[in-house]
Amino acid sequence: MEERNKTLGEFIIENQKAHQYSSGELSKIINSIRLAAKVVNYKVNKAGLVDIVGAAGEQNVQGEDQQKLDVYANTIFIQTLVNREIVCGIASEESDDFITVQGLDEGHNNKYVVLMDPLDGSSNIDVNVSVGTIFSVFRRVTPIGTPVTLEDFLQPGTKQVAAGYVIYGTSTMLVYTTGHGVNGFTLNPAIGTFYLSHPNMQFSKDGNIYSINEGNYVHFPQGVKDYIKYCQLEEEDRPYTSRYIGSLVSDIHRNMIKGGIYIYPTSSKAPKGKLRLLYECNPMAFIAEQAGGKASDGFGRILEIQPTELHQRVPFFCGSYNMVEKAEEFMAKYS
Repeated sequence: MEERNKTLGEFIIENQKAHQYSSGELSKIINSIRLAAKVVNYKVNKAGLVDIVGAAGEQNVQGEDQQKLDVYANTIFIQTLVNREIVCGIASEESDDFITVQGLDEGHNNKYVVLMDPLDGSSNIDVNVSVGTIFSVFRRVTPIGTPVTLEDFLQPGTKQVAAGYVIYGTSTMLVYTTGHGVNGFTLNPAIGTFYLSHPNMQFSKDGNIYSINEGNYVHFPQGVKDYIKYCQLEEEDRPYTSRYIGSLVSDIHRNMIKGGIYIYPTSSKAPKGKLRLLYECNPMAFIAEQAGGKASDGFGRILEIQPTELHQRVPFFCGSYNMVEKAEEFMAKYS
């Protein structure tokens, strides 16, 4: 079969044997995410036509206004995963605590937990900028047959068995890894099928795009300020191009295709950073490393951070390997 005509379903079946625990559950999780993504995609694409845009009137655990589509996407992804009887626990950025899933026999016998940001960048919906879904999958560490505990979710990113994102843009794509490279699938909306469009996605070692909210420059650590000045200098292959969408999925996706670095550092306004380790940074770091890139908190590898809380925030440097290395050099001067 022509590689680029391969469907996501066919790709999952062909690659299932590469998984260490090839009992089919992980494939079913990816299939469930595919299904939920199509439902959410439909709603996102008609968001301007119906009364679904705007605040839902509540705040999530982070203290941010929940958008109506945030709540909808959260519900759809949770329902799809629960109804298919394939996970023993779910944690969402939109929920205060994790959800325990018993399973049909109420025996807590499923092996995987899923952590997700159901609709990242949702503040961009009403201005028609791309948003996305981010997900991370771990094998549980507590005994099978018992309810999941916080321990199952507070695992370092190195333990992830799968991670990915869906970007709802000019075209809708599902990009994911199970530790054997990164592949991207584009939705054909006419027939509702994802096709392999971006096999073996790779970050270039070097890039010429830096993505950071420079409006917060005055609040950044000195190492970040110095790196930005380095990016702007007219020497060698610089100055680099500044591109910042403010939607994590969109910024990382662009930089993986074109080469670049994404930075959301600590600041005097967000002393621990803003992005969440478990729902955003770990899955994106897993994807970046599988695509030949690098992901750091400015000083060390994101995937080696031992989480201490469900909604933990960390600074995030992610992208082309040499660019992240250079940013770390500037950070190290002030460590």
